[in-house]
Amino acid sequence: MGVCTSSPEKGIYVVTVDFPPVNALPVAGWFALADAVRAAGRDPEVRCVVLTAEGRGFNAGVDIKEIQTDGHGALIGANHGCAAAFAAVYGCEVPVVAAVQGFCLGGGVGLVGNADAIVASEDAAFGLPELDRGALGAATHLARLVPQHLMRTLYYTARTVTAAELHAHGSVWRVVPRGELRAAALELAREIAVKDGRLLRLAKAALNGIDPVDVHRGYRFEQGFTFEAALSGVGERVRAGFGKEGT
Repeated sequence: MGVCTSSPEKGIYVVTVDFPPVNALPVAGWFALADAVRAAGRDPEVRCVVLTAEGRGFNAGVDIKEIQTDGHGALIGANHGCAAAFAAVYGCEVPVVAAVQGFCLGGGVGLVGNADAIVASEDAAFGLPELDRGALGAATHLARLVPQHLMRTLYYTARTVTAAELHAHGSVWRVVPRGELRAAALELAREIAVKDGRLLRLAKAALNGIDPVDVHRGYRFEQGFTFEAALSGVGERVRAGFGKEGT
């Protein structure tokens, strides 16, 4: 359980997240993920990182129960941890391929929205249930996956969008049966990793430099409203119903 790493092939580094039962990461988990991705990017032998997860779904966001138990301290920790993990994926010196199965919610959208490429299983679903969880955030990253009006509709309704729909929008590279997900992600990583390592790093820096969206500033701006919701009491009121029948 936790975050583990492996290097199945030369030039490819796999970072795997495993926090049963649903990969809702605690504060420490987000920072561990950030550390693993940053370490991979710093390794001169690595040319592509594959971000994967064990279990039913790729990521269910933050651990709401930790926030309910520990209050504002956990909320601040989760926000800083998410920001660190998202920034690590975006700023990784080499391309990051996200391999997504099952649910990809909240912080999961933040991760894949900052990845360079996405391969998803046929059962993958992406969404931001933030309004149902007493928080805000990651619209910055959802906007990198879908057009603006669809992003707003998904955000307000907390509905999800399928991997096939994202493929139609061009944000998911391939959609494959779940059993073929790892192989498909490694196939793409392999195609990237055969390129010159130094040139790949220059390409990643160049593409980040011309990105029309400042993902760091956008996400931090959104987080300010999460704090406002918490301080006003509305966040706690909504979270109090989390997991209860009929909510």
